[in-house]
Amino acid sequence: MAGAAKKDEEVMSEINVTPFVDIVLVLLIILMVTSTSIVKASLAVELPKAASGGAVVESTLNVVLTKDGQMLVDGEVKTNEELVAKVKAEKANNPKLQAVIAADKGVPYGSVVHVIDLVKTNGVTSFALNIERVPTPEEGP
Repeated sequence: MAGAAKKDEEVMSEINVTPFVDIVLVLLIILMVTSTSIVKASLAVELPKAASGGAVVESTLNVVLTKDGQMLVDGEVKTNEELVAKVKAEKANNPKLQAVIAADKGVPYGSVVHVIDLVKTNGVTSFALNIERVPTPEEGP
C-alpha cells in the first residue's frame, strides 16, 4: 500500500534533552578549567587568626605584604613610591576609597604600620586589616 501512513512517520511530540545536557556539560567543563587557573593565581599568604574579625570589606585597593618582603598592590609588585602614586590616583577617581591590608604573620609589625601610614597619609581614611577569622569558644568548632 503506497499511500498508507507508517508508524515511523508520526509527528514527534517529545522534547529531546540530549543536546541541552551536552551544552550544560561543556559549560561545566569550561567553568572547572577556568576556576583552577583563578585559584592558582591567588597569593599564598598565611594570615593571622582572630576571633573578633568582622565581615569581609568590599575594597577597591588591596595591599598584600609577603613574608619575603614584597608588597603587592592589586596583585602587582610595587614599591612605596608606586603605592603612594596608586593611592593618590585611585583616591582622585573614588572619594570613598577603601583599602584592605593583608600581611603574612611573619612580616614585622613595623612594616605593616609603615604601609598603614602610607595609605592614611595619602587620603584613604577607611581601611581594614585582613585576618582569618577563627570561632570563639562560645561558637564552638
